[in-house]
Amino acid sequence: MAPRVLVSDKLSPTAVEIFKERGVEVDYLPELGKDKEKLLSVIDQYDGLAIRSATKVTEKLINNATNLKVVGRAGIGVDNVDIPAASRRGIIVMNTPFGNSITTAEHAIAMLFAVARQIPEANTSTHAGKWEKNRFMGVEITGKTLGVIGCGNIGSVVAMRAIGLKMHVVAFDPFLSAERASELGVEKVELDELFKRADFITLHTPLTDKTRGVIDKTAIAKMKKGVRIINCARGGLVIEADLVEGLKSGKVAGAGIDVFETEPATENPLFDMPNVVCTPHLGASTSEAQENVAIQVAEQMADYLTKGAVTNAINMPSISAEEAPRLKPFIKLAEVLGAFVGQVTDEAIDEVEILFDGSTTEMNRRALISAALAGLIRPQVADVNMVSAPIMAKERGIILSEVKRDKSGVFDGYIKLTVKTSEKTRTIAGTVFSDGKPRFIQIKGINLDAEVGQHMLYTTNYDVPGIIGLLGSICAKHQVNIANFQLGRNRPGGDAIALLYLDAPFPTDVLKELRATDVILSAKPLSFDVAA
Repeated sequence: MAPRVLVSDKLSPTAVEIFKERGVEVDYLPELGKDKEKLLSVIDQYDGLAIRSATKVTEKLINNATNLKVVGRAGIGVDNVDIPAASRRGIIVMNTPFGNSITTAEHAIAMLFAVARQIPEANTSTHAGKWEKNRFMGVEITGKTLGVIGCGNIGSVVAMRAIGLKMHVVAFDPFLSAERASELGVEKVELDELFKRADFITLHTPLTDKTRGVIDKTAIAKMKKGVRIINCARGGLVIEADLVEGLKSGKVAGAGIDVFETEPATENPLFDMPNVVCTPHLGASTSEAQENVAIQVAEQMADYLTKGAVTNAINMPSISAEEAPRLKPFIKLAEVLGAFVGQVTDEAIDEVEILFDGSTTEMNRRALISAALAGLIRPQVADVNMVSAPIMAKERGIILSEVKRDKSGVFDGYIKLTVKTSEKTRTIAGTVFSDGKPRFIQIKGINLDAEVGQHMLYTTNYDVPGIIGLLGSICAKHQVNIANFQLGRNRPGGDAIALLYLDAPFPTDVLKELRATDVILSAKPLSFDVAA
């Protein structure tokens, strides 16, 4: 059955055509995003939801979306999506961070010019038949210092445009590397230094708990007298009441505000203030940008639903369409390794270490880690997946570590999982052979070569005679057919393991009898989804 997507906000018709061309059924209902109750009643019919800003993807909506796999936001901001709730339900949330970067950056530069030269007020005055040439005394931007808060996709474009206008650019961004700053031609500084030096300040950061109110009365007090502030990013980054006070005092000479704490903003204390330019969230409002983000969100969602490729996900490691075929069997391997340990572990997990050896070090390790955690947690939480697993692991206080190692054995590459509890440490390693199927190559430090079966039994014992006969006789007595088996030991007379491949799940009563013997140390039934 073809995946089905709902478009609940207005998107370019091109997006609808892209979905159809790529084998995705699509319902284009652009007014549905405003009808919360109707949307709640139909959302369970869809695998994907494509939105802009009107649709609010709340926890209530997510709980009703029993089949939903992906939410695609045509644009960069995802304030209207409850990402934690989506992640807990294993729903991927995508955005399109590059489709409107230039458009938004250009709007910020336009606002900068408008504030510097008081263009909107001068325009209104002139239209009114006045000729107030001496009233509108602006400032040059050439040679001035622009402070960029957030130097990512949009902020970096703003910085480059400003440098082209002969401004000096200082930037604050915790994720901006020295190399990237040098490449852009900006000076990386701390936030207080930016406040101290900037003649103009422009914001290009998402709204988070850390960035909310980044410009407030305390920040304004650190700024130059006559500073001008531009916000084309998100309402809430600037405390509007504090900005009003800064404007009234003269500390802030002007502001260009495209986004507001409450939107739509039909009333606001910033309105009608001298040298405050306000626009109704127009940062991404060009025909080119709207076409770009619509095309990108359709391509990304279709690629995920039909190929498993993950692009620009907020809550999931990206997996390109090119790497997906090669990565898929190793994702399955990582999941199987996690599932093995998860099924044999009864105690709370304290630590997880994932070792990547050889060729696996060059793969998308974040995706592989997510898959391993999903397999590990699934025996306790059935509906966990690669999206929700890292969050669940963090909520459980599991310490996660990753190790990379050059090729160290006969395999081109393998993955080794080590899981620690308060009582013991368990290890398992595996690789993928040329047939694309995962294989166990080491369990409990014991080397072996074992396929993954749908129904298995894992036993541990001391290496003594009679184990094979004991397993066979008990299974035969209870009509349990053994399709195949693998044995391994670390040394003669030492620790030994057995893997039995079965036609059906191992019966509980037989398991009790097996555990009651004095030679079987442990016996755990295993189940794997070998078809996935």
